[in-house]
Amino acid sequence: MRTAAVVGTGLIGTSIALALTRHGVTVYLADADVSAARTAAALGAGLVGGPPVPADIAVLAVPPARVGAVLAEQQRRRLARCYTDVASVKGGPEREVAAAGADAAVFIGGHPMAGRERSGPLAACATLFEERTWVLSPSAHTGRDTLNRALELVALCGAVPVLMDSEAHDRAVAVVSHAPHVVAALMAARLQHLSPDAVRLAGQGVRDVTRIADGDVRLWSDILESNATAVADVLEEVAGDLIGTVAALRALAGEDTGARAGGTARLADLLTRGLAGRGAIAGKHKTPDLTCVPVRIRIGDQPGELARLLGTASELGINIEDMSIDHTPDKPSGLVELMVSPTAALGMAQRLKDCGWRVQRVADHSGPRTPSRRTGTATRRDRTGARTAA
Repeated sequence: MRTAAVVGTGLIGTSIALALTRHGVTVYLADADVSAARTAAALGAGLVGGPPVPADIAVLAVPPARVGAVLAEQQRRRLARCYTDVASVKGGPEREVAAAGADAAVFIGGHPMAGRERSGPLAACATLFEERTWVLSPSAHTGRDTLNRALELVALCGAVPVLMDSEAHDRAVAVVSHAPHVVAALMAARLQHLSPDAVRLAGQGVRDVTRIADGDVRLWSDILESNATAVADVLEEVAGDLIGTVAALRALAGEDTGARAGGTARLADLLTRGLAGRGAIAGKHKTPDLTCVPVRIRIGDQPGELARLLGTASELGINIEDMSIDHTPDKPSGLVELMVSPTAALGMAQRLKDCGWRVQRVADHSGPRTPSRRTGTATRRDRTGARTAA
């Protein structure tokens, strides 16, 4: 693969572009929000604009409901020789491709099973897909060349391809992704009216349970609408378990000895089934966390300053694993923290200083933050040595 196009430079699209550029693929970026495409380009994800000749493959990183229309539009523009998408549902887009009159022979549905609770190009990471499952859902019309090109794309991103029928995929992700997001949102909604004293009691458990509720509301509304029946089926089963659990807890709070024994047995059954289900996915992601060191740079508050910093890092060939921004509204500057390998940190700091950037300091290696390849979140050691959410 020599060239690729990415339509939609959010988290997934930009991460794919970053992974491809690391392998020498020339990537062309497009987005309805031009500033998003320019930010992705500043990160080193590719070039803003269309390719001079059709790219080897185009990745449509757009919401599920738009896949068919965007595919038909880009085929008219001859953007690429073949196309895939990254939508988290496959049945609806497959039907919409046919309804839009697009050429289904050069399209294959795709869904990389990776993400983060943060969105947008600044949350992207070239290693996001490494060792992660990437579903490919060829239709009856998908050509062999299109399948092979998609497999090459998955390999370049470091993911593990899995071929799956679109309807089977949608039933599966309803259980492993979509319904969990709804349950996280339901639990998180319970927290919004807590008193400040109660909120202070929130520990890592509730943070873990509600973390994915931070997702983009519009995107998740579109996803749930596109897979409504399958998600409703899963939640109906969960609702049955919840009703039984409520009854068990009520019995435990009562005086009837027999009812209490039944409640205990029902709760034990639920917890046992939970352990068994958790065991089914335990050990799926065995990639060790990559320990990184923060390099902190003070930047001005003027427009384009962050993009300029990221552009400098790209020109210097610096591999950034994660990034955070601390901006105080009443101050004319912000602190950007770039996460890099310990061996690269000192050299990077000096090179950025040589380019005129105000590098604040480089942390020692005794307490680095560690971005997780599994979730993309970061942690920081506090003064007691415990790990806390960053």
